[in-house]
Amino acid sequence: MTSTQATVEQVVRAQLARALGGPRGIIEGAVPTALFTICFLITDEIKLSLIVSVSVTAVLLLIRLLQRSTTQFVLNALVGIGIGAAFAYRASRSGGSEEDVARAVFTPGLIYNSVYAVVIIVTILVGWPIVGFLVGSVTGDPTAWHADKAMVRLCSRLTWILAIPCVVRVAVQLPLWLDHQIGLLGASKIILGWPLQLAAFAAMAWLLTRNRTPIKLDG
Repeated sequence: MTSTQATVEQVVRAQLARALGGPRGIIEGAVPTALFTICFLITDEIKLSLIVSVSVTAVLLLIRLLQRSTTQFVLNALVGIGIGAAFAYRASRSGGSEEDVARAVFTPGLIYNSVYAVVIIVTILVGWPIVGFLVGSVTGDPTAWHADKAMVRLCSRLTWILAIPCVVRVAVQLPLWLDHQIGLLGASKIILGWPLQLAAFAAMAWLLTRNRTPIKLDG
């Protein structure tokens, strides 16, 4: 990314594309987690679910290594699977029932989305929306963008859109988690995962086509 890009919209679009990793990055991030969730819901077997999802992830990782391209998206999926499995293993070792073990698989996702939503919303409320720092990473000054009110408004709108998927996931999944609705939890994890995230990115892209906010490199 370089500072030759003239508008905030161009910068954020480029950064989003980079963060997603294109169609391939999306698939690599979504498929292993979806496989683990589906397999676990069907079999109630943590080990089998891990074997299936990790095997697929290992193949994706090997391809990346052979091509000498970024392994970021594959490793992100692997870390997510590992954390969920660790929570389930801990619940099992502590004598929890099968239902407790199943609920534990979904606990990290709830914690992550809750914390992420709170952090993102706080950045908006204090007037330093997190998307603004994407702009700062390009201009070379992480805070100069804050002097431009138009830029702050745009970044606030974009940050709200970024927060919505996390808020929706917690609003839908927390009652299911509390009510021990394991099947619905699994379905919601898949439906409210990448499909919802892509919808949010599409909304951000639409908003970015409506404005042309110049970047002020001089702060």
